[in-house]
Order: sequence, then C-alpha cells, then structure tokens
Amino acid sequence: MGLKEKLNLHSKWYQRAVKLVWLLGFAGFILLPIYVFTVDVNLGGLYGGMPSLKALENPENDLSSELMSADGVSLGRYYKLNRLQISYEELSDELVTTLLSSEDHRFYNHSGIDLIGLLRAAKGVLTFGYAGGGSTITMQLAENLFKGDTESDARVPGLNKLIIKTKEWLISAQLEGNFTKKEIIAMYLNTVPFGQGSFGIKSAAETYFGKSADSLNYQESAVLIGLLQGNTAFNPILNYDRSLVKRNEVLNKLKRYGHVSAEDLDSLKALPIDISRYEVTNQNTGLATYFRSVIRNDLMKWCKENGYDLWEDGLKIHTTIDSRMQKYAEKAVEEHMAKLQETFYEKWGDRDPWRTEGRVIPNYLEKSFRRTEHYRLLVKKYGKGDDSIKIVMNTPRPMRIFSWNGEIDTVFSPLDSINYYKRFLHSGMMSMDPKTGHIKAWVGGINHKYFKYDHVRLGKRQPGSTFKPFIYGTAIEQDFPPCYEVPDVMVSIRLPDGKIYHPPNSDGKYGSGELMTIRQAMARSVNTITAHLMERVEPRNVVQYAHRVGIDSDLDEVYSLALGVSDVSVFEMVGAFSTFVNQGIYTRPYFIARIEDKNGNVIENWVPETRQAISEQNAYKMLYMLRGGVEEEGGTSVYLPYELKVDNEIGGKTGTTNNASDGWYMGITKDLVTGVWVGGDERSIHFEQWSDGQGGRTARPIWSKYMTKVYKDE
Repeated sequence: MGLKEKLNLHSKWYQRAVKLVWLLGFAGFILLPIYVFTVDVNLGGLYGGMPSLKALENPENDLSSELMSADGVSLGRYYKLNRLQISYEELSDELVTTLLSSEDHRFYNHSGIDLIGLLRAAKGVLTFGYAGGGSTITMQLAENLFKGDTESDARVPGLNKLIIKTKEWLISAQLEGNFTKKEIIAMYLNTVPFGQGSFGIKSAAETYFGKSADSLNYQESAVLIGLLQGNTAFNPILNYDRSLVKRNEVLNKLKRYGHVSAEDLDSLKALPIDISRYEVTNQNTGLATYFRSVIRNDLMKWCKENGYDLWEDGLKIHTTIDSRMQKYAEKAVEEHMAKLQETFYEKWGDRDPWRTEGRVIPNYLEKSFRRTEHYRLLVKKYGKGDDSIKIVMNTPRPMRIFSWNGEIDTVFSPLDSINYYKRFLHSGMMSMDPKTGHIKAWVGGINHKYFKYDHVRLGKRQPGSTFKPFIYGTAIEQDFPPCYEVPDVMVSIRLPDGKIYHPPNSDGKYGSGELMTIRQAMARSVNTITAHLMERVEPRNVVQYAHRVGIDSDLDEVYSLALGVSDVSVFEMVGAFSTFVNQGIYTRPYFIARIEDKNGNVIENWVPETRQAISEQNAYKMLYMLRGGVEEEGGTSVYLPYELKVDNEIGGKTGTTNNASDGWYMGITKDLVTGVWVGGDERSIHFEQWSDGQGGRTARPIWSKYMTKVYKDE
C-alpha cells in the first residue's frame, strides 16, 4: 500500500472517530439530561424517591436538647445522638480553613459539584472500581441529610451506585441554591460524626478538647477533621499514634494551599495531641446531674403535651440554676460529706450501723439484696429459692466502686457491694431565690453515677425540729407574740387513745424550769415549749398552716407533729421557708424559665405560681423568730462563721430526728433560702450517738460552706 493510500485510510478512520465522538457527545448532551430528569422525577419508580422541596428547604437534623443555666452555661443535654446545632459565626477561622484544605479546597469555586472530582468518580464507576472520591462538602452534606432518600431501592440492575451519586448531585445543586456557602459549611459540620458519642463539631470540640468550636486552633482542627476519615482508626483516644499521623497529613494540606508557612508547619507537627480535657458527656458528669435527671420527666411530659421530642428536636431549655452557685453547692456537699463519712466509719468501726432500738437488724444485707433489680433478674433466670441465686450473691467478681478518694477497682460479691454501699451517708440540698421562686442550686446526692436517688424532690424524710417554725407560725397567727413567755417544764398531753404524751427535750430531760420567750424556745429548739404551743393551737391548724405556706405532703394531725414526725422533702421545705422571707407570699419553686426551639424561637415561658399565704406582718414576725437561732443565747445557729453573720441578717433552724437518722438545716437570708438534709440510705442507718448525727453537725456545716463560697464571689 502506497503512502497516498495510507493517508487516505488514516483520514477515513480519523473522520469516523471524530463523527463517533460528536455522536457520543450529542447523544450524551441529549441523553444525560433525560437520565437526570428521570432520576429527579423517579420515572416509573425505577430510581427511588427524592426528598421533597420542603425537606430540601428545611432539612431535618436530629439534635440534642440542651439545658442552660441562668448565666448561660450548658448544664447538659438530652439526646439519642449527642449533636448540637451551631452557626458559621461560631466556627473558628482555623477550623474552616482546615476543613476546606482537607476536604474540598475548590469549595468556593463550584456550585455543589466539582467537575475534576466528578470525572475521577465517573472513571471509577466505568471501570467497576468505585470506592468513593469526588464528593464535595455539599455532596457529603446531601448524603448526611438525605441518606435514606439517596439510597432508596432502585430497580435498575448494576446502576445503584451511579443512581445514588446522581441523586447526590441533584440534591447538592438544590442545596447550593437554597443556602449560602457559609451555611453549607456549618450544616455539614453539624451533621458529621466524630466518634466517642459526639455528633457535630460543637459536641466534638467539647468532648475532645473541652472548648467551644470558635476556639479551635489549627492542630486541634486537624485532629477533628482527620476523624472524618475514620472515627475509630484516627481517634486520639483509641489510636493516638494513628491520629497523630492523620493530623499531620491534614496539616500538610494547610501548607500545600498556602495557609501556614513551613516554619509554622514544623511547629504544629511537633506538638502532641492534648487530650487532657477529654470527657464524654453523659448524665453522670458535669454540673447538676441530679437536677438534670429529675426534671427530665417534667420535660418529657411537656414535650408530649406540646408535640416535641426532647431527644431529637434540638430544644434549648433555659433553667433558673446559676452555674456558679451550683458549683459552690456541689463543692460544699463534697467537702463536708467526705469528712463526715470518715467520722461515721470511725464511730462504727467494723460494727454494722443498720440497727433498730440499738440492735442489729438480722439478715439485713440479704433482705436488701432481694429488693434489687439484680435479684429480680436472678429469680427470673433460676426461679425463686434456687440455690444458684445464693451462689451468685456470694461470688466475688471484679467491679469499680465509689469512694471519696476516687473510684477503686476491687473484687466484691453482690452482698459485699451492698455491705459497702449501705454504709454511706447521703445528702440533699436546694437553694432558692425566695422572691422569684428561681431554684439556684440543686444537689440531689453525693454521686449520681453510683447513687441515682434524688434527695431534693423525690426523697422525703422526717424534718425533726425544722418543722417547728410551722407550729410557732400558727401561734403567731393566733396572736401569740414572739415575746410570749412559757416555762420549760414537762408537758402532759392526753391523746385520743387515752395515753399521755410527754415529749422530752433533746437532752432527754423534761424541762429545766426556765421561763423563756417563744423566740428563745424556737432558737434553742426546746421540745417541751413547742409541745405546749401545739396543744394550744391544735394540730389541725398547724397542718393547715403548713400546707398554706408550701408543704404539699400529707401531714398527720397528731401532737407529735410538733417534733416533725411526718415526712417532707427538701424541695417543699425550701419553698415553705421562702414564704417567710417573701412577705408572706408563697412562690412555688420552679426551675425552667423558658424553652426555645432549634431556631431560637421562644415556644414557652414560665411564670411563677404565687399566693398570699400569710400576712406580711406575720411573715416579718417569723423572720424575727428565725433570726433568734443566730441571735439568741443558746440558739442552734449561734456558731455559724463570724464572716457570714457580720453586717448580715441570717435566720436558721436545725433539725434532728429521734434516732439521728435525719439531720436538717434550713438557712435564710434576704436573698436566699437553702435547705440541707443528711442521712443514711434507710432510717435504720445512723450514728450511734444522737449528738453525732444532729443537724447542727451533719447538715449545718454544708450550708455554712456554701454561703461562704457564695459571699466570697463578688
């Protein structure tokens, strides 16, 4: 074949190739839009549905609901996924730069689809080697928000991956049309998981580095952005070395795209990953753990009545709790209860503290175990009375236990565990602004992880002498003045059953014969004079009075009520004592100020429930009576720290039950009413000597420590 023939043949093949390219291009130009259109409308149900226009304009994102303190501090969250919404303005510049450098450096130059990345992804599909790649941040956002739609079952064999990718392109284009670039960045970072139970950048920044997203620097941002490539593989907690390598790879991209210098890069790569502030958020950590747990049911009830989901709707619940006062309250409880527990151990030694009338309760540990969920599960598994249950009860196993010196790893049997935990003393404390009803601090126990039961609102115990102000208040209302004098002598009250009631004083005696005013009697907590007044004013009137000023619990109309024999809660007692401070107006304690939806719209405001319970004049007289505990000689509050009493008016009342199983202190100032209870898990657990368990030693020091910390904070 000659040269001319070869050139003609080559020309023909070239012309055919050009025609083929044009034909394919023309076909693609015609067919591609048709294909995209059929996917968009889900022609014949072949491709699976697309999200609605409304969903695209307002994409749903399951969010944590956040509990906020009155001073703007996050107290905790309610969530299925620990995710919080965040705006672009709440992201640090370093974080945004790191994200774009690592994930989509052409982000501001495309409209949701990166052509270069798209060609790379298309090549993978055509060669049956698709393994991701080519996705822009907008496409990843589309997948995160609408995964259920993009992965709907398609009925086109072999093309599912292409169809999924096509849907992502379509959704990406619509997202770019509905949102700004900044909004897309924020939405993306709100939807991605970062491991360790954190979803979204806000919870990730708090979990790993204990800071807000607007404070993240380059190296911290690089760690978190690296996690997007593998929550486990590059997790600094689980795989520190691999996380360090991935962080440095991300930092290299910052240098590649001119955001940091070579010198800065070397300095950043030399830094270790600081995980010293790492903490997984849960209901056992942070401030106000008992408060968060107890009010959850109130919030769930409100959500059910108002059509919201506490766990997924991203509500922001603004509480009345002051984070600083909450911190001081928790610290005061911790400091005193740790020392009190040591004293309790010292007093009992190896002896068992669960006693009635001085005798150890037989089979106490076994009976306690039978009331546990563990026992019920064993019965369900083996059957009641089976020997296997007793074997399990006494079989040691490794466990971690609470102590005031930190958690301890040990080996205990279930009975050993009960024997250990039943020896702990517990506490409940609540502090409230008497004028507004705002609860400022709530400490329901000593450690929420190990002791779930709340001793503020759920727990009710005998208040002892802290109930006496209601007897004296009734007397004041019946025109007994604070200066009314009564002799401290034995009182004999005939009961309906014919028996004679002779209440002794706390020293076991029936009176000193001293003549004293009822202010002095209440200040010194003299039982005989309180019983004398109870006989004069009658129990039914005391019950009515107590209910008016704020006690909701049922109260027995008996003469022994003078010594506080009916169970009440710390929550009720604080509310009732606040009536005296608030000019006779009872304001029901409350803890939620308002609730906002995920967009910041206020959807509920709370106003206090109030009523005029007693006259303003009688309320003032009761304040004068309560100040007697601090001002009168022999008063139960005279030993409060001098720094609290100077230039300050304080009222207080101690309380102790007969066997010292319950110690109380109610302290009032013009701004705060605070109640404290201390006692064992059960009434049978208490100090051996009444003097060791009296409220002045068990509860009052907590109030003193708390108020001292509050006053020192200017």
